[in-house]
Formats: sequence, structure tokens, C-alpha cells
Amino acid sequence: MWARVTSIGLKGMEGYRVNVEVGTYVGNDSFKIVGLPDAAVKESKERIIAALSSLGYVLSGNKIIINLSPADQKKIGPMFDFPMAIGLLLSLHELEAVIPEDTGFLGALSLDGSVHPVEGLLPAVLAAKRQGIRKLYIPFDDHLPVLDFEGLEIIYISSLKDVIGHLAGQWVPSVFKKIEEESCYGDNRYLDFQQIIGHARAKCALEVAAAGEHHVLMTGPPGCGKSLLAESFPSILPPLTKEAQLEVLSLYQLSRNVYPQCHLPPYRNPHHSASGVAIIGGGQFPKPGEISLAHRGVLFLDEIGEFSKKTLDMLRQPLENGLITISRTHASITYPASFVLIAAMNPCPCGYAGSNTHYCTCSPKQIRSYQNRLSGPLRDRFDINLSLRCIDINDTTMARAGEPSKIVQERVKQARERQYDRYGKEVCNSRISYDVLLRASPLSGTQQSAIQQQAIKKNWSNRTQIKILRLARTISDLQASPYITDQSIYEAIKLNKV
Repeated sequence: MWARVTSIGLKGMEGYRVNVEVGTYVGNDSFKIVGLPDAAVKESKERIIAALSSLGYVLSGNKIIINLSPADQKKIGPMFDFPMAIGLLLSLHELEAVIPEDTGFLGALSLDGSVHPVEGLLPAVLAAKRQGIRKLYIPFDDHLPVLDFEGLEIIYISSLKDVIGHLAGQWVPSVFKKIEEESCYGDNRYLDFQQIIGHARAKCALEVAAAGEHHVLMTGPPGCGKSLLAESFPSILPPLTKEAQLEVLSLYQLSRNVYPQCHLPPYRNPHHSASGVAIIGGGQFPKPGEISLAHRGVLFLDEIGEFSKKTLDMLRQPLENGLITISRTHASITYPASFVLIAAMNPCPCGYAGSNTHYCTCSPKQIRSYQNRLSGPLRDRFDINLSLRCIDINDTTMARAGEPSKIVQERVKQARERQYDRYGKEVCNSRISYDVLLRASPLSGTQQSAIQQQAIKKNWSNRTQIKILRLARTISDLQASPYITDQSIYEAIKLNKV
């Protein structure tokens, strides 16, 4: 009179196993779902009754209790419709099958018995693999690639009837179609480096930033090319790996956004009027924000000085840890937020401080107040500081075509592979700990002495010294040098502008 099947619950990107326990007893007609269900889960009983009735099953004369265990975790969304219906059929002996505990079910029911995708289907599938599920029944989703994992058999279904037939021993062909994956090179929707006139030094700096995942702050007057450089930056980043692509797709699913089926890293450019919740993430039931949607890619904050100070200071934790933790009364949820931050700002409120072509109308106090919109701790997290000037497009030396993004991207890819080999995992120089950095690339006595002298002379903080060493290590990787060179240290100091 009772049965149990397995499903997956989500807590942000993290998933946990949910045991759907169904008990049916002779008595007055009743249907109760317990285990901290939200409104969508409570409404499942109506969908289940209608779906089973459409297949000819009668539930009258039964007292039905469904427990979603663990009972102390909030259950959100309609993804439990499908496993509850299967458990109910098993409990009523309408379905005679032995379902192992390592077989899971995910999906929402329609009134006609069809099974449909739900929000968070992909992160739930990834969580099922981590939880040791060996077989998973899910509906096919056109917006997701065909999933193929070692150790996890995924069976695509379209209705309860398909599943009942399959569990009864009748083969039901998998309902899916192959999605053609777009090539990162064949359909590059990002601006190419070659299309930007001049700014050779800035392009070199962005190449270093891409190779080591260093954050960049660009300062310059309006129209000097800050936005163009930022928009072209993703074109020199290596294509996403399969694992990274699934991570990005999972975050977009949870935020109810659609991400194109390609290997290109994401690029997010929120307006400065966006709220802190939109940038960081949150809400009553926390959703990923812009920093999580930029995971594995680029977050561009144009006119960063116009963002609220509170919002900017909230960026400090994810810039340091690559994660954002959102705490609410009912839950504390962590989303990945490992991105390269490209920020642009004017030197003053009018934008023309230090310009040779326009007169600045700002007072020293206004300029100082404008620059102070970026707090010291946040400004200190930018490894590269670029000061840009307007380019004369009539200058013939500037009109020459630069390198295309493909060539730069290949150098960046090779530099990253050197870092992965050196550290034994997919981590770049900007995110590696200081002790590991020095252990893998020790400085010579002469280099240590020179850096110490400069630190004392210019009053560098410890963070500044570490930033310079990380930049120097990335520059050396681009030059295929196994050691940190003297020249790379000198160039790193210039890029950091200390």
C-alpha cells in the first residue's frame, strides 16, 4: 500500500536527493502532500489526478498521503509531479515494476498525461549524477543539448504512458533530436579585435587579462573606445569546455533566461540603473544575478562610477572568491560567479579631465568625489589599470589592420594551458593562492630585492605586490617562459600603474 521513488530537489545550483514516499489507504477521498511543499508542489495533486484520469486510472475511494523527504527542506516547483505520479501508480499496484533507488524521475505533468521540462532541469540532472543516480527519466528540452554522461543513463520521455510502457518491459524509443552545436568560430557574435582602430597598448593589456583572468579598469574621455574594447574582449577568450557550458546553461535556466547553444563565453553588460538584486542576485526565492550569468565569461560595467556605491561594494566577495552567497530567512544559497570584470569610467563628471581637445568644467572637489565612488578595496581588486585617449582615425599609422581575434585567442589558449599544467587544475594566475604561485614560480634573489625596494619606495600594499607577481607570471606565460622574467615584472608594474 505504499511505494517510494527517487527525485532531485534544488537549492540554488546544489541538488539533493528527494525520496517521494506514497501511501494509499482505504477511506474517504483525500489527497495530502507533506514535506514543506510550496504552492506549485501543493497544486501537483490536481495535475496528478487529471493526468491519471486521462489514462483511465481511478483514484476515488482512497486516502492518499505523499511525503517528500527530507521533510525539513523546502520543495519548490512542479518537477515532483512526475515522480509523485509514478509512486502513486506503484502504491495502487496499477504499475507492477521494481524501481531501484538509483533510478530518478524529473518533470512536470500536463492534464493529458504528457511530461514537460521544468525550470532548473539541467542543474537537477547534474545534481542527480553527483548524487549517484544511475538512470534518470526526464522530458526532452529543445533548449538543452543532448546530455550524455558516463555512469548516468538518461531516458527521454514525452508522457506517463511512455514511462509505464518502458517500466513494464516494453521498449519505448527515446524522444530526442540532435541539436547542431554552433561553432565558436563559425558564428562569432562578438566584435573582432581587428575591427578596432589603434589602441595597440590596450589590446596587449586585454590579452594579458584574458590569459590570466585579470580584472581591468579603463579610464578615458567619452568616445575614446572603452566600450568597443570591452565588447571585443570575449572574442579572444578560449571556447567553453563541455563542463563550463553546462554550468552556464544551468545558471541561465535558473534565471529563466535562454542562452544560445554555442561554446562562446557569456558577456553581460547591465545598465548602471540596475538594482543590487539584479546585479548580485536574490529575491524572495533567490535567483542568479548578472554576476552569475557572467560566470565563465565577462561582466562589463560601463560608467561604473554611476552604479550605486552599495552595489559596487557587494562585488568584493565574488571578485575574491568566484562565488556569491545569498542568505534569506528560509535558505542560504550559493551561486558560482567566476568572471572577468571589465569596468569603464570617465576621469571626471564631465569626462574631459586631462583632455587636449575639450575644456574640463569640473572642480578638483568634484573630480575627487567622482573618483571616490569606487572604494579603495574595490579599486584594489583591479589588476590592470588603463588610461585611454581618443584615436585620430585619419592617422595612417592607426588605420593599419591589427591582429584578428583568432590569432590572439590561440595565444591566450596556450597561455592558459601552461597555467593548467603548472597548477594541476583549471585555474588561472589571478585566482591562484600566493603561496602556490611562488612555489610553482619562485623569484630569484635579485627579483625579490628589486620588488622589496620598489614596495618600500612607493608604499605598496601586500595586495599590490601580489597583483604584480600574478601579472608578471601571466606575461611570462604568454611569452612561453617557464620562469617569471625581469621584463615581465617591469611590464606588470606599468599595467598596474602603481
